[in-house]
Amino acid sequence: MNTAAMAPPAQDGPRPPSGQAEKLRLGDVLLQQRLVSEEQLKQTLELQRKSGKKVGRLLIESGVITEEGLANALARQLRIPFVNLKTFPLRADVIKQLPESAARRFRAMVLEDKGESLLIAMSDPLDLFAYDEIARMLKRKVKVAVTPESHLVAALDRMYRRTEEISGFARALEKDLSEAVDFGELTASAGAEGAPVVRLLQSLFEDAMQLGASDVHIEPQESILLVRVRVDGVLQTQTQTDKRIAGALAQRLKLMAGLDIAEKRLPQDGRFSVRLREQTIDVRLSTMPSTYGESVVMRLLNHGAVVRRLDHLGMPDAIMRRFREVLGRTSGMVLVTGPTGSGKTTTLYAALSEINSDELKVITVEDPVEYRLPGLTQVQVNEKIDLSFARVLRSTLRQDPDVILVGEMRDVETAEIGLRAAITGHMVLSTLHTRDAMSTPFRLLDMGAPPFMVATSLQAVIAQRLVRLNCQVCSEPHEPSPAEQAWLSSILEKGESITPMLGLGCSACNGTGYAGRQGIYELLEMDVELTQAATRSDPAAFMRAARERMHGQTLAHQALELVRQGRTSLTEALRIGFDVDDRE
Repeated sequence: MNTAAMAPPAQDGPRPPSGQAEKLRLGDVLLQQRLVSEEQLKQTLELQRKSGKKVGRLLIESGVITEEGLANALARQLRIPFVNLKTFPLRADVIKQLPESAARRFRAMVLEDKGESLLIAMSDPLDLFAYDEIARMLKRKVKVAVTPESHLVAALDRMYRRTEEISGFARALEKDLSEAVDFGELTASAGAEGAPVVRLLQSLFEDAMQLGASDVHIEPQESILLVRVRVDGVLQTQTQTDKRIAGALAQRLKLMAGLDIAEKRLPQDGRFSVRLREQTIDVRLSTMPSTYGESVVMRLLNHGAVVRRLDHLGMPDAIMRRFREVLGRTSGMVLVTGPTGSGKTTTLYAALSEINSDELKVITVEDPVEYRLPGLTQVQVNEKIDLSFARVLRSTLRQDPDVILVGEMRDVETAEIGLRAAITGHMVLSTLHTRDAMSTPFRLLDMGAPPFMVATSLQAVIAQRLVRLNCQVCSEPHEPSPAEQAWLSSILEKGESITPMLGLGCSACNGTGYAGRQGIYELLEMDVELTQAATRSDPAAFMRAARERMHGQTLAHQALELVRQGRTSLTEALRIGFDVDDRE
Protein backbone atom coordinates (compact mmCIF):
# COMPACT_ATOMS: atom_id res chain seq x y z
CA MET A 1 0.00 0.00 0.00
CA ASN A 2 1.24 3.51 -0.76
CA THR A 3 1.21 5.77 2.29
CA ALA A 4 1.33 8.87 0.12
CA ALA A 5 -1.61 7.83 -2.04
CA MET A 6 -5.01 9.45 -1.64
CA ALA A 7 -8.31 7.90 -0.73
CA PRO A 8 -10.44 6.58 -3.59
CA PRO A 9 -13.58 8.31 -4.67
CA ALA A 10 -16.81 7.52 -2.93
CA GLN A 11 -18.55 4.40 -4.16
CA ASP A 12 -20.83 6.31 -6.52
CA GLY A 13 -17.86 7.75 -8.39
CA PRO A 14 -17.42 11.48 -7.61
CA ARG A 15 -13.90 12.57 -6.59
CA PRO A 16 -13.65 13.87 -2.98
CA PRO A 17 -12.12 17.26 -2.21
CA SER A 18 -8.39 16.91 -2.81
CA GLY A 19 -7.36 18.45 0.49
CA GLN A 20 -9.39 15.91 2.44
CA ALA A 21 -8.09 13.00 0.36
CA GLU A 22 -4.45 13.94 0.81
CA LYS A 23 -4.73 13.72 4.60
CA LEU A 24 -5.64 10.05 4.53
CA ARG A 25 -2.60 7.80 4.72
CA LEU A 26 -2.35 4.11 5.40
CA GLY A 27 -0.30 4.64 8.55
CA ASP A 28 -2.95 7.02 9.94
CA VAL A 29 -5.68 4.48 9.20
CA LEU A 30 -3.85 1.70 11.03
CA LEU A 31 -2.95 3.91 13.97
CA GLN A 32 -6.53 5.11 14.31
CA GLN A 33 -7.79 1.52 14.43
CA ARG A 34 -4.99 0.54 16.84
CA LEU A 35 -3.68 -2.15 14.52
CA VAL A 36 -0.10 -0.85 14.75
CA SER A 37 1.76 1.16 17.35
CA GLU A 38 3.49 4.45 16.67
CA GLU A 39 6.86 2.77 17.22
CA GLN A 40 6.03 -0.01 14.71
CA LEU A 41 4.91 2.56 12.15
CA LYS A 42 8.03 4.67 12.70
CA GLN A 43 10.31 1.66 12.19
CA THR A 44 8.39 0.67 9.07
CA LEU A 45 8.63 4.16 7.57
CA GLU A 46 12.39 4.14 8.14
CA LEU A 47 12.62 0.77 6.46
CA GLN A 48 10.53 2.07 3.58
CA ARG A 49 12.97 4.91 2.95
CA LYS A 50 15.80 2.37 2.70
CA SER A 51 14.06 -0.36 0.72
CA GLY A 52 11.56 1.60 -1.38
CA LYS A 53 8.85 -0.97 -0.66
CA LYS A 54 5.31 0.01 0.20
CA VAL A 55 4.40 0.38 3.86
CA GLY A 56 1.61 -2.17 3.71
CA ARG A 57 3.89 -4.83 2.22
CA LEU A 58 6.58 -4.16 4.84
CA LEU A 59 4.05 -4.46 7.70
CA ILE A 60 2.81 -7.78 6.29
CA GLU A 61 6.34 -9.15 5.76
CA SER A 62 7.33 -8.24 9.32
CA GLY A 63 4.25 -9.99 10.73
CA VAL A 64 2.79 -6.85 12.29
CA ILE A 65 -0.48 -7.31 10.41
CA THR A 66 -1.95 -9.88 8.04
CA GLU A 67 -3.11 -9.20 4.50
CA GLU A 68 -6.71 -9.86 5.54
CA GLY A 69 -6.37 -7.58 8.57
CA LEU A 70 -4.98 -4.78 6.40
CA ALA A 71 -7.75 -5.13 3.81
CA ASN A 72 -10.45 -5.19 6.50
CA ALA A 73 -9.00 -2.06 8.12
CA LEU A 74 -9.16 -0.17 4.83
CA ALA A 75 -12.69 -1.39 4.19
CA ARG A 76 -13.83 -0.09 7.59
CA GLN A 77 -12.06 3.26 7.22
CA LEU A 78 -13.23 3.93 3.66
CA ARG A 79 -16.66 2.36 4.17
CA ILE A 80 -16.30 0.13 1.16
CA PRO A 81 -16.96 -3.63 0.93
CA PHE A 82 -14.37 -6.25 1.78
CA VAL A 83 -14.50 -9.08 -0.79
CA ASN A 84 -13.22 -12.64 -0.29
CA LEU A 85 -12.25 -13.71 -3.80
CA LYS A 86 -11.94 -17.35 -2.70
CA THR A 87 -15.73 -17.55 -2.33
CA PHE A 88 -16.97 -14.74 -4.60
CA PRO A 89 -18.79 -16.06 -7.72
CA LEU A 90 -16.44 -14.77 -10.43
CA ARG A 91 -17.61 -14.45 -14.05
CA ALA A 92 -15.06 -14.45 -16.85
CA ASP A 93 -17.18 -12.28 -19.18
CA VAL A 94 -17.43 -9.56 -16.51
CA ILE A 95 -13.81 -9.78 -15.40
CA LYS A 96 -12.39 -9.49 -18.90
CA GLN A 97 -13.95 -6.09 -19.46
CA LEU A 98 -10.65 -4.91 -17.96
CA PRO A 99 -7.65 -6.06 -20.04
CA GLU A 100 -5.23 -8.39 -18.29
CA SER A 101 -2.30 -5.97 -18.53
CA ALA A 102 -4.27 -3.24 -16.73
CA ALA A 103 -5.68 -5.67 -14.17
CA ARG A 104 -2.20 -6.86 -13.21
CA ARG A 105 -0.65 -3.39 -13.31
CA PHE A 106 -3.27 -1.79 -11.09
CA ARG A 107 -3.99 -4.93 -9.02
CA ALA A 108 -7.70 -4.70 -9.82
CA MET A 109 -10.49 -6.97 -11.01
CA VAL A 110 -14.03 -6.28 -12.25
CA LEU A 111 -16.46 -8.20 -10.02
CA GLU A 112 -19.95 -7.07 -11.00
CA ASP A 113 -21.58 -5.18 -13.87
CA LYS A 114 -24.53 -3.28 -12.44
CA GLY A 115 -25.45 -1.51 -15.65
CA GLU A 116 -24.66 2.07 -14.76
CA SER A 117 -21.62 1.15 -12.70
CA LEU A 118 -19.00 -1.54 -12.19
CA LEU A 119 -17.81 -3.02 -8.88
CA ILE A 120 -14.01 -3.24 -8.87
CA ALA A 121 -11.91 -5.14 -6.33
CA MET A 122 -8.57 -3.45 -5.61
CA SER A 123 -5.73 -4.48 -3.34
CA ASP A 124 -4.82 -0.81 -2.86
CA PRO A 125 -7.99 1.30 -2.70
CA LEU A 126 -5.88 4.34 -1.72
CA ASP A 127 -4.31 4.42 -5.21
CA LEU A 128 -6.25 7.25 -6.83
CA PHE A 129 -4.15 7.14 -10.01
CA ALA A 130 -5.10 3.47 -10.56
CA TYR A 131 -8.76 4.31 -9.96
CA ASP A 132 -8.70 7.16 -12.51
CA GLU A 133 -7.00 5.01 -15.15
CA ILE A 134 -9.47 2.14 -14.66
CA ALA A 135 -12.46 4.48 -14.87
CA ARG A 136 -11.01 6.07 -18.03
CA MET A 137 -10.45 2.68 -19.68
CA LEU A 138 -13.86 1.28 -18.77
CA LYS A 139 -15.77 4.55 -19.43
CA ARG A 140 -18.17 3.70 -16.62
CA LYS A 141 -18.83 4.74 -13.04
CA VAL A 142 -16.71 2.67 -10.73
CA LYS A 143 -17.43 1.43 -7.21
CA VAL A 144 -14.52 0.12 -5.19
CA ALA A 145 -14.13 -2.91 -2.94
CA VAL A 146 -10.96 -4.09 -1.22
CA THR A 147 -9.40 -7.56 -1.23
CA PRO A 148 -6.03 -9.02 -0.07
CA GLU A 149 -3.35 -8.78 -2.75
CA SER A 150 -2.41 -12.48 -2.71
CA HIS A 151 -6.08 -13.44 -3.21
CA LEU A 152 -6.31 -11.00 -6.11
CA VAL A 153 -3.14 -12.26 -7.83
CA ALA A 154 -4.33 -15.88 -7.53
CA ALA A 155 -7.74 -14.92 -8.98
CA LEU A 156 -6.07 -13.06 -11.87
CA ASP A 157 -4.03 -16.18 -12.68
CA ARG A 158 -7.18 -18.32 -12.64
CA MET A 159 -9.42 -16.04 -14.65
CA TYR A 160 -7.05 -14.54 -17.22
CA ARG A 161 -6.12 -17.90 -18.68
CA ARG A 162 -4.88 -17.98 -22.25
CA THR A 163 -7.51 -20.37 -23.60
CA GLU A 164 -9.11 -17.75 -25.88
CA GLU A 165 -5.72 -16.47 -27.01
CA ILE A 166 -4.64 -20.01 -27.84
CA SER A 167 -7.81 -20.62 -29.83
CA GLY A 168 -7.30 -17.28 -31.62
CA PHE A 169 -3.74 -18.12 -32.64
CA ALA A 170 -4.91 -21.56 -33.74
CA ARG A 171 -7.58 -19.97 -35.93
CA ALA A 172 -4.97 -17.59 -37.38
CA LEU A 173 -2.74 -20.54 -38.17
CA GLU A 174 -5.66 -22.35 -39.80
CA LYS A 175 -6.02 -19.42 -42.22
CA ASP A 176 -2.34 -19.69 -43.14
CA LEU A 177 -2.72 -23.35 -44.14
CA SER A 178 -4.43 -24.43 -47.32
CA GLU A 179 -5.70 -27.94 -47.95
CA ALA A 180 -2.32 -28.86 -49.48
CA VAL A 181 0.21 -27.85 -46.80
CA ASP A 182 3.71 -26.95 -47.98
CA PHE A 183 5.67 -27.96 -44.91
CA GLY A 184 8.94 -26.65 -46.33
CA GLU A 185 7.55 -23.14 -46.66
CA LEU A 186 5.93 -23.43 -43.24
CA THR A 187 9.23 -24.44 -41.62
CA ALA A 188 11.04 -21.56 -43.29
CA SER A 189 8.48 -19.03 -42.09
CA ALA A 190 7.90 -20.51 -38.62
CA GLY A 191 11.09 -18.98 -37.23
CA ALA A 192 10.02 -15.45 -38.12
CA GLU A 193 8.95 -13.42 -35.12
CA GLY A 194 5.19 -13.21 -34.89
CA ALA A 195 4.45 -16.33 -36.96
CA PRO A 196 1.11 -17.76 -35.79
CA VAL A 197 2.58 -21.16 -34.95
CA VAL A 198 5.24 -19.55 -32.73
CA ARG A 199 2.71 -17.37 -30.94
CA LEU A 200 0.39 -20.35 -30.48
CA LEU A 201 3.13 -22.45 -28.90
CA GLN A 202 4.20 -19.61 -26.62
CA SER A 203 0.61 -19.19 -25.41
CA LEU A 204 0.26 -22.95 -24.88
CA PHE A 205 3.36 -23.00 -22.67
CA GLU A 206 2.41 -19.86 -20.74
CA ASP A 207 -1.09 -21.15 -20.01
CA ALA A 208 0.30 -24.52 -18.92
CA MET A 209 2.80 -22.89 -16.55
CA GLN A 210 0.12 -20.56 -15.17
CA LEU A 211 -1.99 -23.61 -14.30
CA GLY A 212 0.96 -25.49 -12.81
CA ALA A 213 0.60 -28.23 -15.45
CA SER A 214 3.11 -31.07 -15.56
CA ASP A 215 2.39 -32.20 -19.14
CA VAL A 216 0.96 -30.87 -22.40
CA HIS A 217 -0.73 -33.31 -24.82
CA ILE A 218 -1.26 -32.42 -28.50
CA GLU A 219 -3.51 -35.13 -29.94
CA PRO A 220 -4.84 -35.22 -33.53
CA GLN A 221 -8.33 -36.72 -33.71
CA GLU A 222 -10.44 -37.63 -36.74
CA SER A 223 -11.77 -34.10 -37.30
CA ILE A 224 -10.17 -31.90 -34.60
CA LEU A 225 -6.87 -31.26 -32.84
CA LEU A 226 -7.23 -31.75 -29.09
CA VAL A 227 -4.81 -29.94 -26.76
CA ARG A 228 -4.92 -31.01 -23.10
CA VAL A 229 -2.84 -30.26 -20.00
CA ARG A 230 -2.31 -32.41 -16.91
CA VAL A 231 -2.99 -30.50 -13.68
CA ASP A 232 -2.80 -32.24 -10.29
CA GLY A 233 -2.51 -35.56 -12.12
CA VAL A 234 -5.70 -35.15 -14.18
CA LEU A 235 -6.00 -34.06 -17.82
CA GLN A 236 -7.97 -30.90 -18.65
CA THR A 237 -8.90 -29.77 -22.16
CA GLN A 238 -7.05 -26.60 -23.10
CA THR A 239 -8.50 -26.08 -26.56
CA GLN A 240 -9.99 -27.89 -29.58
CA THR A 241 -9.20 -26.60 -33.05
CA ASP A 242 -8.80 -27.52 -36.71
CA LYS A 243 -6.86 -30.74 -37.19
CA ARG A 244 -4.92 -29.25 -40.13
CA ILE A 245 -2.61 -27.29 -37.81
CA ALA A 246 -1.40 -30.47 -36.06
CA GLY A 247 1.40 -31.03 -38.58
CA ALA A 248 2.69 -27.48 -38.25
CA LEU A 249 2.78 -27.71 -34.45
CA ALA A 250 4.49 -31.11 -34.42
CA GLN A 251 7.04 -29.98 -37.00
CA ARG A 252 7.93 -26.79 -35.13
CA LEU A 253 8.32 -28.68 -31.85
CA LYS A 254 10.53 -31.29 -33.50
CA LEU A 255 12.73 -28.53 -34.90
CA MET A 256 13.06 -27.01 -31.42
CA ALA A 257 14.05 -30.42 -30.03
CA GLY A 258 16.51 -31.18 -32.85
CA LEU A 259 14.52 -34.18 -34.14
CA ASP A 260 14.13 -35.48 -37.68
CA ILE A 261 11.18 -33.54 -39.15
CA ALA A 262 10.99 -35.86 -42.14
CA GLU A 263 10.44 -38.97 -40.01
CA LYS A 264 6.75 -39.30 -39.14
CA ARG A 265 6.48 -43.10 -39.05
CA LEU A 266 8.58 -43.76 -35.94
CA PRO A 267 8.40 -42.44 -32.35
CA GLN A 268 11.03 -39.85 -31.44
CA ASP A 269 12.21 -38.35 -28.14
CA GLY A 270 13.99 -35.06 -27.56
CA ARG A 271 14.25 -32.07 -25.28
CA PHE A 272 14.64 -28.30 -25.38
CA SER A 273 14.42 -25.34 -23.03
CA VAL A 274 12.15 -22.28 -23.16
CA ARG A 275 12.24 -19.04 -21.20
CA LEU A 276 8.86 -17.98 -19.80
CA ARG A 277 8.18 -15.21 -17.30
CA GLU A 278 11.78 -15.11 -16.10
CA GLN A 279 11.75 -18.89 -15.62
CA THR A 280 13.66 -21.53 -17.58
CA ILE A 281 11.52 -24.55 -18.40
CA ASP A 282 12.99 -27.85 -19.55
CA VAL A 283 10.67 -29.61 -21.99
CA ARG A 284 10.90 -33.35 -22.61
CA LEU A 285 9.27 -34.09 -25.96
CA SER A 286 7.85 -37.42 -27.12
CA THR A 287 6.23 -37.96 -30.52
CA MET A 288 4.32 -41.03 -31.62
CA PRO A 289 2.61 -41.80 -34.94
CA SER A 290 -1.13 -42.32 -34.51
CA THR A 291 -4.04 -43.01 -36.85
CA TYR A 292 -4.70 -39.31 -37.49
CA GLY A 293 -1.18 -37.86 -37.25
CA GLU A 294 1.68 -37.46 -34.81
CA SER A 295 0.70 -37.33 -31.14
CA VAL A 296 3.01 -35.07 -29.11
CA VAL A 297 3.41 -35.14 -25.33
CA MET A 298 5.62 -32.67 -23.47
CA ARG A 299 6.75 -32.97 -19.85
CA LEU A 300 7.46 -29.56 -18.30
CA LEU A 301 10.25 -29.25 -15.73
CA ASN A 302 10.86 -25.94 -13.99
CA HIS A 303 14.53 -25.12 -13.36
CA GLY A 304 13.52 -22.79 -10.56
CA ALA A 305 11.53 -25.41 -8.65
CA VAL A 306 12.36 -25.36 -4.95
CA VAL A 307 13.45 -28.62 -3.31
CA ARG A 308 10.96 -29.42 -0.56
CA ARG A 309 12.05 -30.51 2.88
CA LEU A 310 11.25 -33.99 4.14
CA ASP A 311 8.96 -32.66 6.87
CA HIS A 312 6.98 -30.65 4.28
CA LEU A 313 5.87 -33.65 2.22
CA GLY A 314 2.95 -34.64 4.45
CA MET A 315 4.63 -37.91 5.42
CA PRO A 316 3.22 -39.41 8.66
CA ASP A 317 5.50 -38.85 11.65
CA ALA A 318 6.09 -42.56 12.29
CA ILE A 319 7.13 -43.21 8.68
CA MET A 320 9.28 -40.08 8.51
CA ARG A 321 11.10 -41.02 11.72
CA ARG A 322 11.92 -44.51 10.39
CA PHE A 323 12.89 -43.11 6.98
CA ARG A 324 15.35 -40.70 8.60
CA GLU A 325 16.89 -43.57 10.55
CA VAL A 326 17.47 -45.48 7.30
CA LEU A 327 18.94 -42.39 5.60
CA GLY A 328 21.40 -42.07 8.50
CA ARG A 329 23.08 -45.35 7.54
CA THR A 330 26.31 -45.35 5.54
CA SER A 331 25.40 -48.04 3.00
CA GLY A 332 22.49 -49.88 1.44
CA MET A 333 19.81 -49.20 -1.13
CA VAL A 334 16.61 -47.21 -0.56
CA LEU A 335 13.94 -47.34 -3.27
CA VAL A 336 10.99 -44.98 -3.76
CA THR A 337 8.27 -46.61 -5.84
CA GLY A 338 5.04 -45.64 -7.51
CA PRO A 339 3.60 -44.85 -10.96
CA THR A 340 4.75 -42.02 -13.20
CA GLY A 341 3.91 -38.62 -11.73
CA SER A 342 3.53 -39.81 -8.14
CA GLY A 343 6.24 -37.51 -6.73
CA LYS A 344 9.07 -40.03 -6.41
CA THR A 345 11.81 -37.60 -7.48
CA THR A 346 10.48 -34.95 -5.08
CA THR A 347 10.79 -37.45 -2.20
CA LEU A 348 14.30 -38.46 -3.25
CA TYR A 349 15.51 -34.87 -3.38
CA ALA A 350 13.89 -34.13 -0.03
CA ALA A 351 15.91 -37.07 1.31
CA LEU A 352 19.08 -35.72 -0.35
CA SER A 353 18.57 -32.27 1.15
CA GLU A 354 18.24 -34.01 4.54
CA ILE A 355 21.61 -35.77 4.33
CA ASN A 356 23.58 -33.41 2.05
CA SER A 357 26.59 -31.93 3.87
CA ASP A 358 30.18 -30.85 3.31
CA GLU A 359 31.40 -34.20 4.62
CA LEU A 360 29.61 -36.27 1.93
CA LYS A 361 30.24 -36.64 -1.79
CA VAL A 362 26.83 -36.91 -3.46
CA ILE A 363 26.44 -37.79 -7.16
CA THR A 364 23.11 -37.96 -9.02
CA VAL A 365 22.55 -39.72 -12.36
CA GLU A 366 19.27 -38.66 -13.93
CA ASP A 367 17.28 -38.32 -17.14
CA PRO A 368 16.76 -35.39 -16.95
CA VAL A 369 18.11 -33.49 -13.93
CA GLU A 370 14.89 -32.17 -12.39
CA TYR A 371 16.22 -30.14 -9.44
CA ARG A 372 19.42 -28.22 -8.86
CA LEU A 373 21.02 -28.61 -5.42
CA PRO A 374 24.26 -26.85 -4.41
CA GLY A 375 27.09 -29.14 -3.38
CA LEU A 376 25.97 -32.08 -5.57
CA THR A 377 27.57 -33.51 -8.70
CA GLN A 378 24.66 -33.98 -11.07
CA VAL A 379 24.94 -35.92 -14.34
CA GLN A 380 22.32 -36.08 -17.09
CA VAL A 381 22.37 -39.23 -19.20
CA ASN A 382 22.25 -39.02 -22.99
CA GLU A 383 21.44 -42.22 -24.82
CA LYS A 384 22.24 -40.64 -28.21
CA ILE A 385 25.95 -40.58 -27.35
CA ASP A 386 25.81 -43.83 -25.36
CA LEU A 387 25.95 -41.98 -22.04
CA SER A 388 23.57 -44.48 -20.42
CA PHE A 389 22.66 -45.00 -16.77
CA ALA A 390 24.88 -48.08 -16.59
CA ARG A 391 27.89 -46.36 -18.17
CA VAL A 392 27.60 -43.28 -15.94
CA LEU A 393 27.14 -45.46 -12.85
CA ARG A 394 30.32 -47.40 -13.57
CA SER A 395 32.23 -44.12 -13.83
CA THR A 396 30.47 -42.75 -10.75
CA LEU A 397 31.94 -45.51 -8.58
CA ARG A 398 35.42 -44.25 -9.52
CA GLN A 399 34.51 -40.74 -8.31
CA ASP A 400 34.70 -41.74 -4.61
CA PRO A 401 31.00 -41.06 -3.79
CA ASP A 402 29.33 -41.52 -0.41
CA VAL A 403 25.76 -41.20 -1.73
CA ILE A 404 24.52 -42.01 -5.24
CA LEU A 405 21.10 -41.09 -6.58
CA VAL A 406 19.99 -43.04 -9.65
CA GLY A 407 16.98 -41.50 -11.36
CA GLU A 408 15.41 -44.87 -12.19
CA MET A 409 16.27 -48.58 -12.12
CA ARG A 410 15.49 -49.17 -15.79
CA ASP A 411 17.19 -52.49 -16.55
CA VAL A 412 19.06 -55.37 -14.95
CA GLU A 413 22.49 -53.82 -15.67
CA THR A 414 21.60 -50.60 -13.86
CA ALA A 415 20.01 -52.56 -11.00
CA GLU A 416 23.05 -54.80 -10.53
CA ILE A 417 25.52 -51.89 -10.52
CA GLY A 418 23.36 -50.04 -7.98
CA LEU A 419 23.01 -53.12 -5.76
CA ARG A 420 26.75 -53.79 -5.96
CA ALA A 421 27.47 -50.17 -4.99
CA ALA A 422 25.16 -50.58 -1.97
CA ILE A 423 26.99 -53.75 -0.92
CA THR A 424 30.40 -52.08 -1.18
CA GLY A 425 29.69 -49.25 1.23
CA HIS A 426 27.67 -46.63 -0.63
CA MET A 427 24.19 -45.29 0.11
CA VAL A 428 22.16 -45.67 -3.10
CA LEU A 429 18.81 -43.93 -3.62
CA SER A 430 16.65 -44.70 -6.62
CA THR A 431 13.12 -45.17 -7.98
CA LEU A 432 11.26 -48.14 -9.40
CA HIS A 433 7.83 -48.53 -10.97
CA THR A 434 5.92 -50.96 -8.73
CA ARG A 435 2.40 -51.10 -7.33
CA ASP A 436 3.34 -51.11 -3.65
CA ALA A 437 6.26 -51.54 -1.25
CA MET A 438 5.98 -55.28 -0.65
CA SER A 439 6.17 -56.22 -4.34
CA THR A 440 9.38 -54.23 -4.93
CA PRO A 441 12.00 -56.91 -4.07
CA PHE A 442 10.33 -59.32 -6.46
CA ARG A 443 10.30 -56.68 -9.22
CA LEU A 444 14.09 -56.53 -8.86
CA LEU A 445 14.27 -60.33 -8.99
CA ASP A 446 12.01 -60.32 -12.05
CA MET A 447 14.40 -57.89 -13.75
CA GLY A 448 17.17 -60.49 -13.26
CA ALA A 449 18.98 -59.18 -10.17
CA PRO A 450 20.56 -62.01 -8.09
CA PRO A 451 18.49 -62.84 -4.96
CA PHE A 452 21.47 -62.56 -2.57
CA MET A 453 22.23 -59.03 -3.83
CA VAL A 454 18.62 -57.90 -3.38
CA ALA A 455 18.42 -59.41 0.11
CA THR A 456 21.72 -57.97 1.36
CA SER A 457 21.54 -54.53 -0.29
CA LEU A 458 17.92 -53.40 -0.03
CA GLN A 459 17.37 -51.49 3.23
CA ALA A 460 13.91 -49.96 2.78
CA VAL A 461 11.18 -49.27 0.25
CA ILE A 462 8.81 -46.31 0.26
CA ALA A 463 5.72 -46.56 -1.95
CA GLN A 464 3.74 -43.41 -2.60
CA ARG A 465 0.88 -41.79 -4.51
CA LEU A 466 -0.30 -38.20 -4.92
CA VAL A 467 -3.89 -37.61 -3.82
CA ARG A 468 -5.87 -34.55 -4.86
CA LEU A 469 -7.21 -32.51 -1.93
CA ASN A 470 -10.77 -31.22 -1.65
CA CYS A 471 -11.27 -27.53 -2.38
CA GLN A 472 -11.82 -25.97 1.05
CA VAL A 473 -14.16 -23.36 -0.42
CA CYS A 474 -16.77 -25.62 -2.01
CA SER A 475 -16.46 -29.03 -0.30
CA GLU A 476 -19.62 -30.42 1.28
CA PRO A 477 -20.72 -33.70 2.91
CA HIS A 478 -21.07 -36.44 0.32
CA GLU A 479 -23.21 -39.57 0.25
CA PRO A 480 -20.98 -42.53 -0.75
CA SER A 481 -21.82 -44.50 -3.86
CA PRO A 482 -22.23 -48.31 -3.52
CA ALA A 483 -18.63 -48.87 -4.68
CA GLU A 484 -17.31 -46.26 -2.25
CA GLN A 485 -19.37 -47.70 0.60
CA ALA A 486 -18.00 -51.16 -0.14
CA TRP A 487 -14.44 -49.82 0.06
CA LEU A 488 -15.20 -48.08 3.35
CA SER A 489 -16.78 -51.20 4.82
CA SER A 490 -13.74 -53.27 3.93
CA ILE A 491 -11.21 -50.98 5.60
CA LEU A 492 -13.00 -49.23 8.50
CA GLU A 493 -12.85 -50.65 12.00
CA LYS A 494 -16.01 -52.44 13.06
CA GLY A 495 -18.64 -49.93 14.15
CA GLU A 496 -16.70 -46.92 12.83
CA SER A 497 -18.38 -44.45 10.49
CA ILE A 498 -17.17 -41.27 8.81
CA THR A 499 -18.73 -38.37 6.87
CA PRO A 500 -16.92 -38.05 3.52
CA MET A 501 -16.51 -34.62 1.91
CA LEU A 502 -16.54 -33.76 -1.79
CA GLY A 503 -15.74 -30.51 -3.61
CA LEU A 504 -18.60 -29.40 -5.84
CA GLY A 505 -16.52 -27.08 -8.04
CA CYS A 506 -16.20 -23.30 -7.84
CA SER A 507 -14.13 -20.42 -9.21
CA ALA A 508 -11.43 -21.06 -6.59
CA CYS A 509 -10.73 -24.57 -7.92
CA ASN A 510 -11.50 -23.99 -11.62
CA GLY A 511 -14.66 -26.06 -11.26
CA THR A 512 -12.78 -29.28 -10.44
CA GLY A 513 -13.67 -29.57 -6.74
CA TYR A 514 -9.99 -30.10 -5.91
CA ALA A 515 -7.14 -27.74 -5.02
CA GLY A 516 -3.61 -29.09 -4.60
CA ARG A 517 -2.24 -32.56 -3.89
CA GLN A 518 -0.59 -34.38 -1.01
CA GLY A 519 1.49 -37.50 -0.90
CA ILE A 520 0.46 -40.70 0.88
CA TYR A 521 3.17 -43.18 1.82
CA GLU A 522 3.93 -46.66 3.09
CA LEU A 523 7.34 -47.86 4.29
CA LEU A 524 8.71 -51.39 4.36
CA GLU A 525 12.04 -51.96 6.14
CA MET A 526 13.95 -55.15 5.43
CA ASP A 527 14.72 -57.31 8.47
CA VAL A 528 16.11 -60.83 8.97
CA GLU A 529 12.83 -62.67 8.23
CA LEU A 530 12.11 -60.60 5.12
CA THR A 531 15.70 -60.95 3.93
CA GLN A 532 15.59 -64.75 4.29
CA ALA A 533 12.28 -64.94 2.39
CA ALA A 534 13.70 -62.78 -0.41
CA THR A 535 16.88 -64.90 -0.57
CA ARG A 536 14.77 -68.06 -0.91
CA SER A 537 12.59 -66.28 -3.54
CA ASP A 538 9.57 -67.24 -1.42
CA PRO A 539 6.87 -64.66 -2.32
CA ALA A 540 4.18 -66.15 -0.05
CA ALA A 541 6.33 -66.01 3.09
CA PHE A 542 7.64 -62.55 2.18
CA MET A 543 4.14 -61.12 1.58
CA ARG A 544 2.82 -62.61 4.82
CA ALA A 545 5.63 -61.12 6.89
CA ALA A 546 5.42 -57.76 5.08
CA ARG A 547 1.65 -57.48 5.74
CA GLU A 548 2.26 -58.03 9.45
CA ARG A 549 4.83 -55.23 9.58
CA MET A 550 2.71 -52.78 7.57
CA HIS A 551 -0.63 -53.51 9.22
CA GLY A 552 -2.65 -50.29 9.47
CA GLN A 553 0.08 -48.24 7.76
CA THR A 554 -0.51 -49.00 4.08
CA LEU A 555 -1.31 -46.57 1.26
CA ALA A 556 -4.99 -47.45 1.66
CA HIS A 557 -4.96 -46.51 5.35
CA GLN A 558 -3.17 -43.23 4.61
CA ALA A 559 -5.82 -42.38 2.00
CA LEU A 560 -8.56 -43.30 4.46
CA GLU A 561 -7.06 -40.92 7.03
CA LEU A 562 -7.30 -38.04 4.55
CA VAL A 563 -10.93 -39.00 3.83
CA ARG A 564 -11.61 -39.13 7.57
CA GLN A 565 -10.17 -35.60 7.96
CA GLY A 566 -12.30 -34.33 5.06
CA ARG A 567 -9.17 -33.39 3.11
CA THR A 568 -9.85 -35.67 0.15
CA SER A 569 -12.85 -37.47 -1.30
CA LEU A 570 -13.76 -41.11 -1.44
CA THR A 571 -13.84 -40.78 -5.22
CA GLU A 572 -10.19 -39.70 -5.19
CA ALA A 573 -9.20 -42.48 -2.78
CA LEU A 574 -10.69 -45.03 -5.16
CA ARG A 575 -9.24 -43.31 -8.25
CA ILE A 576 -5.68 -44.03 -7.23
CA GLY A 577 -6.45 -47.71 -7.64
CA PHE A 578 -6.48 -49.56 -4.34
CA ASP A 579 -7.55 -53.21 -4.35
CA VAL A 580 -8.22 -53.79 -0.68
CA ASP A 581 -8.91 -57.48 -1.09
CA ASP A 582 -5.28 -57.99 -2.09
CA ARG A 583 -3.92 -55.87 0.71
CA GLU A 584 -5.79 -57.06 3.79
